[in-house]
Amino acid sequence: MVTCQTRLVMASLLGKTLFEIGGQGHAPIKDYFHFEITRSEVIWRWWKISMRSDCRNTRPGELRESHVDYIEDRHLQSQVAMVFGPHILQYSIHLCQGQYDYLVRLPNSLIFNIMAYLNLDDISGLSHTCRRFRELCNSEEFWEQTVRNHWGALTPSVEALAKDVGWRTVFFTNKLQLQMQISRRKQKENQPCEDTEEQSCPSLSFEEDLS
Repeated sequence: MVTCQTRLVMASLLGKTLFEIGGQGHAPIKDYFHFEITRSEVIWRWWKISMRSDCRNTRPGELRESHVDYIEDRHLQSQVAMVFGPHILQYSIHLCQGQYDYLVRLPNSLIFNIMAYLNLDDISGLSHTCRRFRELCNSEEFWEQTVRNHWGALTPSVEALAKDVGWRTVFFTNKLQLQMQISRRKQKENQPCEDTEEQSCPSLSFEEDLS
């Protein structure tokens, strides 16, 4: 059962704007469109783009209506589908019906904590769900967290290498290759090579799947 406190916390995840997208219509339409859904209304804007002289002074158009009106507005829905596709249309209807995607609205720190419990197959699947999760799954912050969780304490040499080549690259580098890279770095810096024998690396089997 969802408590009042839980509802308040979930509501706090919703900003003023629930969804926003913009883009040019598909050929032969050259007009530019902007579609926005706030917590109280749907906003549809368009800009006429044409080389014709009689269209140069045409002002941008705007339509605002409530969520309830949008659900019943088949004409506007057809325009949304034509410009942005059926998936965006269905998603917008769900939002106007109160079906909010709370997971994608969680703070990055909380999502990273959840991702720490997923295996690499799950991370690969998550990265294909939406742009935000794709960015998070490929972020340096996530892969640094993953390396530290798998290895524990890291030597300064490994941390320095990660800053140069990236944490994800370090995660998918086997132990021998890692030792060779650190050794080359130490030779350039004229420093003794640190022992990495105690630090093992995971296999490479998921690298292509997550690229």
